[in-house]
Amino acid sequence: MTTLYTPDHEWLRIEGDVATIGITDYAQTQLGDVVFVELPKVGRALKKAEAAAVVESVKAASDVYAPITGEVIEINDALVADPALINSDPGKAAWFFKLKIANKGDLDGLMDEAAYKQHTA
Repeated sequence: MTTLYTPDHEWLRIEGDVATIGITDYAQTQLGDVVFVELPKVGRALKKAEAAAVVESVKAASDVYAPITGEVIEINDALVADPALINSDPGKAAWFFKLKIANKGDLDGLMDEAAYKQHTA
C-alpha cells in the first residue's frame, strides 16, 4: 500500500488498481469545522483534475478534485452521515471515495509524504 499526495491537499492510498481518496489533515485545518459533504455517485467516471466532491465548512465550500482518472467504485456513506469525521480523522476514517485506476501513469508526479510535508511547510 502506497500513500501519495496532490498539491491540492488530497491523499490517495493505492492498493492494486484501486485508489482510496481523502483530504489531508492540512486541508481540514484550513477548512475549519466541516458541516456538509457531497460525494460523487458510484459508477461515475472521473477525469484527472475534475471536481469530484464538495466539502462545506463554517468558513467556506471547497471542491475536492479527482487526483487521477478512474471510475468511482465506492463512497464513504459514514462521511455523509457525519461530516465532522473529516476534522477528527482525515487520514483514515474520513476517506471520500474509491476509484478504479484507469491509468497508472496518472500517479506519476504525485508527492510522497516527505515531498508533501515540504510543500505545506
